[in-house]
Amino acid sequence: MTLKEQLNNAMKEAMKARDDLRLSAVRMVRSAIKNREIESRSELDDRAVIDVIATMAKQRRESIRMYREGNRNELAEKEERELAVLLEFMPSQLTPEEIDSLISQIIQDNAAQGAKDMGRIMKIVSPLIAGKADGKAVSEAVRRLLA
Repeated sequence: MTLKEQLNNAMKEAMKARDDLRLSAVRMVRSAIKNREIESRSELDDRAVIDVIATMAKQRRESIRMYREGNRNELAEKEERELAVLLEFMPSQLTPEEIDSLISQIIQDNAAQGAKDMGRIMKIVSPLIAGKADGKAVSEAVRRLLA
């Protein structure tokens, strides 16, 4: 079953269960996917759908941080619940140890040395971990392991 089909089923289940928050989050994802399809003028595959969901999850994390700083805990909690719904449709996330071992292997395979090779390593790593880890954490790990 494709991710779009899973989202459709989740929307139907949320309607039946009268779960407004889940229904709203799933509709938001479906809307973002539809907008991306209109922009690209083609149907999105699962990988592209994961990219859309990852972008939305990143936005939620940033909103949570901003709401916490602004002492708006009720809004931060709402965003956290939406983020939990989004993460249900993402592939399982890599642990920091798994990220480090993957990056270390790629650094060895490509004989990378120092920060000057960071861009080359990131180009190789990015497609492998798309949707499975936060890009910021990956770039920090690459920088740390190249140092």
